[in-house]
Amino acid sequence: MNEQTMEIKLRRIEPEERERVEIYCHEVNDTVREIAAFVKSRQGQLSGLIEGRQYEIPITDVFFIESVDNRTFIYTAKQTFETKRKLYELETDLKEKSFLRISKASVVNLMKIKSIKPALNGRLRAVLSNGEEIIISRKYVPDLKNTLRGEA
Repeated sequence: MNEQTMEIKLRRIEPEERERVEIYCHEVNDTVREIAAFVKSRQGQLSGLIEGRQYEIPITDVFFIESVDNRTFIYTAKQTFETKRKLYELETDLKEKSFLRISKASVVNLMKIKSIKPALNGRLRAVLSNGEEIIISRKYVPDLKNTLRGEA
């Protein structure tokens, strides 16, 4: 791509039409690959339970996932779902979708982090876009920094 800015067009379609993203470019370079990867990272859903009823949760709605007492929970802005899947399985499946392990028991959606500030003992405190605060364990701080720098 040259130094010109990329033109962006958005068009509303009918509900029965399939949504799609098309990229027109002079060459497929790193910038184009990053845009395509970002779009792909925002697709998909997880299954979760509330009082025995199963729901499909869009990945973009997930703030973080936590394992407590051998049970795994998916947190959105307003609801908490339980899933039968193990945290390490979800971590593996969501790694390419902007999710990162931040503690032994938690995986966070990096797109939901509003700010990060130092906490005690080399840990970090992340404030999510819904106002919730979560701790990033000292062991996982280097992974977070590398990911944010684009080195992971």
